[in-house]
Amino acid sequence: MTDTHQHDKAHSHGAAPDANSRLLSIALALIVGFLLVEAVVAIISGSLALLSDAGHMLTDAAALAGSLVAIRLAARPSTSRWTFGLKRAEILSAAVNGVTLVVISAIVAIEAIRRLLDPPRVEGGPVLIVALLGVAVNIVAVWVLAKANRQSLNVEGSFQHILTDLYGFIATVIAGIVILVTGFTRADSIASLIVVVLMLHAAWGLLKDSGRILLEGTPEGVDLDAIRGHLLEPAHVLAVHDLHAWTVTSDLPALSAHVTLTDECFQDGHAPRVLDELQACLVGHFDVEHSTFQLEPAGHTAHEPGTDHA
Repeated sequence: MTDTHQHDKAHSHGAAPDANSRLLSIALALIVGFLLVEAVVAIISGSLALLSDAGHMLTDAAALAGSLVAIRLAARPSTSRWTFGLKRAEILSAAVNGVTLVVISAIVAIEAIRRLLDPPRVEGGPVLIVALLGVAVNIVAVWVLAKANRQSLNVEGSFQHILTDLYGFIATVIAGIVILVTGFTRADSIASLIVVVLMLHAAWGLLKDSGRILLEGTPEGVDLDAIRGHLLEPAHVLAVHDLHAWTVTSDLPALSAHVTLTDECFQDGHAPRVLDELQACLVGHFDVEHSTFQLEPAGHTAHEPGTDHA
């Protein structure tokens, strides 16, 4: 006998999708406007640090645009083909953000090393002025995105792009001052390498978190052993097997399990009450609101081909 119970209630932490879209749009407008100015000055001044920042800001703009598209896709309702809708579009967007950070950091690192060995002439004044403006623009963009729901990995990906850009501009400001005061033009390339390290750090976090979701690993902070212990507490529960936990998308953890009950539960109609206890346990102790349980009488496990008894 199989009894399946599924409870799907959306989490409501942080800003709503509409609010996220509005905040992402504001940040995108700020970034695109400044990107055009920075690219022109970078070419005129010959600054790799500014040019690398401009390249990074281009990926910022792409990341923000991609995040906006992903939010719209994720809002589409579920269908018979896509039973969870396109909610994982946001996770794919976060993964793409991580990959673009890696690619840009590799390109900048190669050019920075080349310029360390053979430094070109760099105008410190324009570098400093544009970098200071970049700090101001990115502070505003970071402030805007900080109000969005960063529990969404998609939004967090865009936020990390902007934040590393802010750090990069701060490094470029320092490089501009060093060039003006000392004439040490290699400071420009050193600042670029600092940006590379920051981009790789942000990329690792995004790829690690999105990879865990896409590969359906156990959600971070979820202890399956502790969950199994709680599920075994109700009377009449004999065993729990085929226990799996994964994340559909940000803020939507899911769990399924086969639960073996005493035969009496199915004879006296007590099984539904046990099911309610199991569900209440997950919601109350582990904040897992989407769960599916298969209730089985003792001895049924032996008839399940390929059963995972973990």
